[in-house]
Amino acid sequence: MKNVLSQITMLLALLVLGPGTLAAQNFTHDDTLRGSITAERAWWDLMHYNLSVKVDVDKKTISGNNQIRYKVLGAGNAMQVDLQPPLQLEKAVQNGRELPIRKIGTNAYLLDMMEPQVPGELKTVTVWYSGTPREAKRAPWDGGFSWDNTTDGRPFIATSCQGLGASVWWPCKDHMYDEPDQGMGINVTVRNDLMDVSNGRLDSVSYNNGEATRTFHWSVKNPINNYGVNVNIAPYTHFVDSYMGEKGKLSLDYYVLMPSLVQASNQFQQVKQMLEAFEYWFGPYPFYEDGYKLVEVPYLGMEHQSSVTYGNGFQNGYRGTDLSGTGWGLKWDFIIVHESGHEWFANNITYRDIADMWIHESFTNYSEGLFTEYHYGKEAGAAYIKGCRKLIANVRPIIGIYGVNQEGSTDMYYKGGNMLHTIRQVVGNDEKWRETLRGLNRDFYHQTVDGKQIEEYVSKAAGINLQRVFDQYLRETSIPVLEYKVAKKSLSYRWTSCVPGFDMRVKVTTAPGVYEFIYPTTEWKKTAVRLDSLEEFSVDDNFYIFTKDLRK
Repeated sequence: MKNVLSQITMLLALLVLGPGTLAAQNFTHDDTLRGSITAERAWWDLMHYNLSVKVDVDKKTISGNNQIRYKVLGAGNAMQVDLQPPLQLEKAVQNGRELPIRKIGTNAYLLDMMEPQVPGELKTVTVWYSGTPREAKRAPWDGGFSWDNTTDGRPFIATSCQGLGASVWWPCKDHMYDEPDQGMGINVTVRNDLMDVSNGRLDSVSYNNGEATRTFHWSVKNPINNYGVNVNIAPYTHFVDSYMGEKGKLSLDYYVLMPSLVQASNQFQQVKQMLEAFEYWFGPYPFYEDGYKLVEVPYLGMEHQSSVTYGNGFQNGYRGTDLSGTGWGLKWDFIIVHESGHEWFANNITYRDIADMWIHESFTNYSEGLFTEYHYGKEAGAAYIKGCRKLIANVRPIIGIYGVNQEGSTDMYYKGGNMLHTIRQVVGNDEKWRETLRGLNRDFYHQTVDGKQIEEYVSKAAGINLQRVFDQYLRETSIPVLEYKVAKKSLSYRWTSCVPGFDMRVKVTTAPGVYEFIYPTTEWKKTAVRLDSLEEFSVDDNFYIFTKDLRK
């Protein structure tokens, strides 16, 4: 029991602080090449990938090619393609002509184009690569290839690469701003006794005579972000279900190891509960054309688009624990709910720069509370969200540094979720708030966005200027403090520890049992109250703020 508690404590610390949280960051040329829209990226618009990969499970090597179809936006004579060592980019061909390749930095290559790149034209370049991909150290947080084994010693393999980058295992335009508008093909060759599960729908399986291998051909119809692409290889067993949702019949495909079949058949019933709740709050599942899959993997799980990975042990909570400490987190499976929530916030609406990773994690952490509310009531959902406040560190801002592939603090999870819960209270109209969440997924459908776009959209939908609220919670580490004093039937109050001009309205008791909005600023204000005693005064704890009674 002590060892289990120690592991839980370590995991929670990593979730809250992350590795190297307090270390100074020195950015390099490689960081800029990866994190910025370089001139060698800007002139072409990605339209489609057709990725072919052969996985040698015995040697732990991969080889293959990626056919990149793109639209020319402007004149360009060099194309940046990213691939991380120890993998090597070996060849690039366009229209039968091999292109010169120059390596720049550690993780990027420039392809020198041999023919004019005329704006408006559609073109294709194919690149070949091979090598031993980086092995995941602590998937999914420090990803790559996970080479594991089933209990009977057969291969159990998976990829994960958020933050680290998809170029850790396949050559691509490894920046989040540009997704393939027309989707992609994923063709994975494995041993005959194994199966590959990737994104989208399985078109066919072809057998390679004389090689004792077979190739799984998957097709993704929708745009897909780079880190959402995955390979999962094992002796899987497959079972199916369906869900009648807002856009009709949605296919549900489940791939698990045979010993897990009975547990998975029971636990995965929660997928329908997840879909019911999230379609209510966020709108239709964004990838009906590609279906929904849940795939067992040897690590905790990840939000791979239409191929959500699962390793939570077929139990409720986060590895059997309730992160909120309220009991509500043990009513449902954390990985099914959280990672599937990313289908709306991460895979449908995707950050353009990882500095705005809060778009993914704040909304998806908040979705855990909304799931709880939908199935167990509003008070239960609020209790879950508030219970997670103990995991907030308030050490670094939630937003990272733009252009250098740097994410912000892991407070983007629990602080971000509480920020959104607070904004809901400020809006003060639950139906308007629900429409705001649905509107985000409708109006930014299958798009990459900047954080500012989301901030402005929420303000406009709410009819309230929330810019200082976003500035306070996303760009500062301090939590606003409401200073107050009650005397002679009047309440005096102001905001401190806040950004200049902070003016978020908040609910307090102005009469016994009555909550009403007050409108504090950074200057002292006064409001008449009808309280018989000081003990009757309180601030609505659904607002993530601190309070200070100046009479004490």
